[in-house]
Amino acid sequence: MELGSKLEVVLNSAFKKPKPSGSRVVAFELLTEVNRNGAFANIKLPELLEKSGLEQRDRAFATELGYGALRMQGKHDFAIRSKIDRPFEELDSKIVDLLRLGLHQIYEMRVPNHAAVGETVELARFVAGESKGSYVNALLRSITSDSDLYERAFAGPNLTDLEKMSIQYSHPEWIISAYFDQLKDWEEVKALLAINNLPVAPHLVAWPGKSTVEELQETGGEILPWSRFGLISDHQPMEYSAIVDRRAGVQDLGSQLIAQVFYDTHDYSPSESWLDMCAGPGGKAALLFNLLETQNHESTFLANEPTPHRADLVARVVPRAKVISHDGRDSQSFGRTFDRILVDAPCTGLGALRRRPEARWRRSMNDLKELVPLQRDLIDSAYRLLNPGGLLAYATCSPHIAETIAQVLDVQYRHKDLELIPATKFGSPAQCEGKIPGTVQMWTHRDGTDAMFMAIFQKREV
Repeated sequence: MELGSKLEVVLNSAFKKPKPSGSRVVAFELLTEVNRNGAFANIKLPELLEKSGLEQRDRAFATELGYGALRMQGKHDFAIRSKIDRPFEELDSKIVDLLRLGLHQIYEMRVPNHAAVGETVELARFVAGESKGSYVNALLRSITSDSDLYERAFAGPNLTDLEKMSIQYSHPEWIISAYFDQLKDWEEVKALLAINNLPVAPHLVAWPGKSTVEELQETGGEILPWSRFGLISDHQPMEYSAIVDRRAGVQDLGSQLIAQVFYDTHDYSPSESWLDMCAGPGGKAALLFNLLETQNHESTFLANEPTPHRADLVARVVPRAKVISHDGRDSQSFGRTFDRILVDAPCTGLGALRRRPEARWRRSMNDLKELVPLQRDLIDSAYRLLNPGGLLAYATCSPHIAETIAQVLDVQYRHKDLELIPATKFGSPAQCEGKIPGTVQMWTHRDGTDAMFMAIFQKREV
């Protein structure tokens, strides 16, 4: 072959049109939408998969890669920082997310190094161009050739134990410290951090009167413990006809248990009035509403959600006529009082990190400065709206002391006529009792649920 022909072959092979795998394209789009545009992974990924036309196996790969890279990006960023010749913040955002995807395949998945590098470079050429593809190739090869990168860093004197744990388990240090404040055992903390990084099958809930657990089981899955309505699925949610028809929902066992236990505080009074004060996106409201409709239909129920788009989500699972939109802190805007009030308050969400892969990177200690006073104001408003003899449940999807124990102690100090009622009285598992006797504190590594918290108070009769 003549020199000119050889050169033509080399050029053609070097600049051939990139053909990345569809699953990796979806994973990259997910990281872009979540990290750059503020999307929520659990909402955006189903949209991307639906548009992709991928086969089920490729959808599963895209899900594992996208969710996993979001969870573990703290660990991956440490490797990136160790090899770049400029500040991390100056890296092109596309390059950052491409490297995260490549490193996740290398360190956390069953993809051989050469395939992980080659496929990521192909993806880089497709979404970022040839030059950036070359840069991604060089960095990934540099990292993969340094097989003891993490071991060397962890063995050295430059990192504290907390910093090492933060890198290894890919959690911000403040979250790790918050877990330890409650658990007081570093081995338990590590177990919790580890399980936060593992994929989890969706938990489904059959809404009473509309579907049953037995119907869900016909498609597949195992009955969840504690919940009377729950199933852990072994199929994608949209493969269940009851989910498609909105006769059932996707809801973690912890949230199901909160709604179930609170419903079991009923006394079957025909005039009993119920309020879900912070109802969006509607999971607990849907279970409460359907329980009341089927078992105590003479009671009244309202789901309050002040944010319009979240109120729309509630209205998909609860009749629109039952959905109201008031600032929960303004008790006068409701125009009436209630016998049962659930305050599932906005919180840091530290209890649901395994299901919300991006949440750990979006929250900070500063968020508590706004959330804790908001939680207190919502409790105070619910107190004013609560009839004598009525019950108020305060719940969060967070085990942070400031959002749980501290709020209970504050209520007991400021509202002397609110009595803490043991949740076990209404069927809460004894093993889930919190540090304050009578409260509920679930833990992901112990109970297989989101780390939900709940305290139930009763207002004394006048």
